[in-house]
Amino acid sequence: MLGAAHRDLTAAGPFSDADKDAVYRAIHTRRDVRNEFLADPIDTTLLDRLLAAAHAAPSVGLTQPWNFILIREEANRRAVHRLFEEANNEATDRLEGDVKKKYRALKLEGILKAPLNICITCDRKRGGEFVLGRTHHPDMDIYSTVCAVQNFWLAARAEGIGVGWVSIFDHRRLAALLGIPDSVEIVAYLCVGHVSELYRKPELETKGWRDRMPLDRLIFSERWPEESHVLRLYREIAMKP
Repeated sequence: MLGAAHRDLTAAGPFSDADKDAVYRAIHTRRDVRNEFLADPIDTTLLDRLLAAAHAAPSVGLTQPWNFILIREEANRRAVHRLFEEANNEATDRLEGDVKKKYRALKLEGILKAPLNICITCDRKRGGEFVLGRTHHPDMDIYSTVCAVQNFWLAARAEGIGVGWVSIFDHRRLAALLGIPDSVEIVAYLCVGHVSELYRKPELETKGWRDRMPLDRLIFSERWPEESHVLRLYREIAMKP
């Protein structure tokens, strides 16, 4: 029995220095792309690799709750873009003064510029009534799907492919447009395509919308602290932009 168990395992250990550098480079240079897409279509073999990377994500109870809707036709992307514009106008109406002007100046999507859009969904019924690991936390399937999104994004960065996540939608209207069943939830709408350049820092940071918070102020030891610096940090965040 011991020998059979060992046949199911493989050696573990750190990557080579070059491989580690590549992983961290993908993480730290990943960007949310909006306006830098090129018109060139993505090769089918390359797209298959990216989707396979997404499909390799961990999932609660090994349910693999994701699906990938590939949207290439311009008419379909234009219909999605109209939904974005309506939702974006609603968001703009909530703002005032300089913040409203700054928001209007931001490019928030690449729906029409990217040659490929992908809607990534989570099937809330996949796996049946009992899913190992979800009995006390029913949203674990959503988190699993987000892991698939991140896998796709990092693999795309390694391949020189840009990705932009568009979240400004009425998801009910988007689901109706794409024919998504009620039991399936939209998790991410991605714009995907070749890019020739990327921002050195996140675009929203570059354009003064928000700054990256210092990591040491986000790490607590053993339990949530009672010190007032946490409240001060939240107040600083609330003051931006």
